[in-house]
Amino acid sequence: MTRIRRGYIARRRRTKMRLFASSFRGAHSRLTRTIIQQKIRALVSAHRDRDRKKRDFRRLWITRINAAIRGAGASYIYSRLIHNLYKGQLLLNRKILAQIAISNRNCLYMISNEILK
Repeated sequence: MTRIRRGYIARRRRTKMRLFASSFRGAHSRLTRTIIQQKIRALVSAHRDRDRKKRDFRRLWITRINAAIRGAGASYIYSRLIHNLYKGQLLLNRKILAQIAISNRNCLYMISNEILK
C-alpha cells in the first residue's frame, strides 16, 4: 500500500501557532502542545491586563489630583473636589484633571476655588 500524503490544513494551523509563539523561549516556541498552552495563557493574561491597565491609570490619576489638591491647602481633599465637581455640573474627568494638575497647577487651584463658591 502506498503512503498517503496528508493535507496542508493542519500544517497551516500549526504554522500560524508557531508564528504567534516565535518570540517565546525554549520549548514554548518549539513544541506544538506547549505552544498551544502558552498561547492560551498569553491571551488570557492580555485580556486580564487590559482591564487592569484601566484600573491602574485611574488610580494614578486620582493620586496625582489628590497630591496637587493637598498641596494647595490641607483642608481640601480629592473626594470633596470630585463631589463639588458633580454638584457644580463641571464635566471634567479624572484624566483631564490629572493633566491639569501636572501641567498647570494654578488652573487646578482656580477650578477648585470656583466650585467652592
